Amino acid sequence: MNTQDFGIPVLDLEDFTGKRDAFTDALGEAYREYGFAGITHHGLDDALIERAYDRFKAFFALDAATKQRYHLPGQGGARGYTGFGVEQAKDHDVPDLKEFWHVGRELDGANPHPDILLPNLWPAEVENFRETALALYGALDNLGQRMLSAIAIDLGLSSDWFADKVDLGNSILRPIHYPPIRDAVPGAVRAARHEDINLITLLIGSREQGLEILSKKNEWVPVTTLPGTIIVNVGDMLQRLTNHVYASTTHRVVNPPGDLAARARYSIPFFLHPNPDFVIETLPQCITDDNPNRYPEPITSHGYLMERLREIKLA
Repeated sequence: MNTQDFGIPVLDLEDFTGKRDAFTDALGEAYREYGFAGITHHGLDDALIERAYDRFKAFFALDAATKQRYHLPGQGGARGYTGFGVEQAKDHDVPDLKEFWHVGRELDGANPHPDILLPNLWPAEVENFRETALALYGALDNLGQRMLSAIAIDLGLSSDWFADKVDLGNSILRPIHYPPIRDAVPGAVRAARHEDINLITLLIGSREQGLEILSKKNEWVPVTTLPGTIIVNVGDMLQRLTNHVYASTTHRVVNPPGDLAARARYSIPFFLHPNPDFVIETLPQCITDDNPNRYPEPITSHGYLMERLREIKLA
């Protein structure tokens, strides 16, 4: 494990053998201590990532009226476009300084949750947007399932424990654009302090700095985005499932200083969710005398998602 010049542990996925090994031990240690880990040799194609950045930037460069045509009213931003200054972190007084697009799962067969797994929208103005977004979605979904396999092993579960619990998950690919900051409302930041809602988040990092995590010492630690590294962090659903054995770490994207504020920032997180009807119930092995069950009442993943979306003004 290496944290030098990065802020969080960095692990090599080529070290994962599919069973308990040094990788699963190091991953478990990273998530217990930091809630974040950088992953190298993850298998994502650099050319695909570059195409995705290019296509997403092309969409965000469209005029506001065109982008707004791809907003779905009343759906909490579940698919398509959410405009600048809409999402607002819990317990924060002003909205974040960002706009984003949501790509959801596309199903080959019957849709068991048609009111939740909604059809995607695709901007006709941007060539190859759909093909590129779905290719990146599939690559990150596959990587996420490999990470969940390692997580399951560390938690004492079978390596395929999550497999049938995320295969119809309402996972989201979210390209984000943080525009240049001009005349921002006092207190507004690119992304105020928050924790992610889902199981795990896989982040294709920005080329611009700004991501910070809150350490156990209550200090903000900048996370450097290294080329070829995917950041994978614990979300609140996994924290709840593990009774806080795995930490869902508070993080934020701060406004850059000086002239850097005039530069746009882009990032592409993938929020991996369980199936909508998956019941989040504390794992027995995560309940001890020193760590009694914090969540005696189970909740479905969709029920929990809706609770949290209401908190951040998206539902």
